[in-house]
Amino acid sequence: MIDQQTIELLMKGLTHITWQSMVMIGVSFVLFYLAIVKDYEPLLLLPIGAGCMLANLPLSPLMDEHGMLKILYQVGVENELYPLLIFVGIGAMTDFGPLLENPKFVLLGAAGQFGIFMTLILALVLGFNQKEAASIGIIGAIDGPTSIYVSGLLAPHLLGPITVAAYSYMSLVPIIMPPVIYALTTKHERGIEMAYSSRKISRRTRIIFPIIITVMVGSLVPFATPLIGMLMLGNLMRESGAVERLTQASSNEIANMVTLFLGLAIGSTMGGEAFLKSETLFILGLGLLAFGVDCAAGVLFAKLLNFLSGGKVNPIIGAAGISAFPMAARVCQQLAQKENFQNFLLMHAMGANAAGQVASVVAGGVVLALMGAGG
Repeated sequence: MIDQQTIELLMKGLTHITWQSMVMIGVSFVLFYLAIVKDYEPLLLLPIGAGCMLANLPLSPLMDEHGMLKILYQVGVENELYPLLIFVGIGAMTDFGPLLENPKFVLLGAAGQFGIFMTLILALVLGFNQKEAASIGIIGAIDGPTSIYVSGLLAPHLLGPITVAAYSYMSLVPIIMPPVIYALTTKHERGIEMAYSSRKISRRTRIIFPIIITVMVGSLVPFATPLIGMLMLGNLMRESGAVERLTQASSNEIANMVTLFLGLAIGSTMGGEAFLKSETLFILGLGLLAFGVDCAAGVLFAKLLNFLSGGKVNPIIGAAGISAFPMAARVCQQLAQKENFQNFLLMHAMGANAAGQVASVVAGGVVLALMGAGG
């Protein structure tokens, strides 16, 4: 005969289920759907969903002081290790050749960060403190590792919603970008053909570039040194050709393993009581606004370059100035070909996209400096 105490022990998990945990488990199912069915950033959304689900199961040992999810968070998120390792992999996969062929596109990368600072100001108006507002604004970088790095230093309690917003909007680039581009450009502008540069970028230039950028950015914006240093380390390994095994490992095995750990750790921060607040909706809304403003600013600046060049710049490429590399460049190419089947903007858009990758890192460092993160 099973006594009352035994029944209570067996039912202990069910008696500790809350409506908040049930809602968040439902959110994890949505993340699974987006990752598996819609193929939206599956490498990260699926682990985030798993971490969210496991963290919201009642009395889960995974969330204890020595539980796996807690350890993953402490080891790689609290000290910013995971985003920095991911940046090494991103650098190892990034070709800065299109940017080196058209250095003027660095301006498009800078314009593509405008939404960060506009959203920061709006978040302050809505009642967030300075560090929270800065962390929310950095969603506009449309760069997951940068968002994690900055918010982890400034507002770790908002890490869950900020990361979900950043990666969700990255995955929705093909949906969010086109309406902004169509609203700000004419059919004629979208059909402008751009000639490719015939200038060949030497191997020496490609090797020197990451070194120079690291020294320059690290000297001008010291808070950006960890991010830009790891990004350019990965690129230096790629371009040097001297450490092929490290390059392959950084862009494949290490990046994949760290992405898994990062996703689980971020998902573990999405506990129902902490996540289900009105501020979460504000964060998601402000992040979407930042994304839209970034795209709009890039397109408008490209329209200015088009005017100054006498009609030789297709404004579509301005939208690639965000940091969603290389998806944003692909979307720009697809939209250009819809207007003109012979129009090939991919390499130009990749140049703007690579500039956006660097600019987002610099913007993250500027935000940290403004907020006195090291103080």
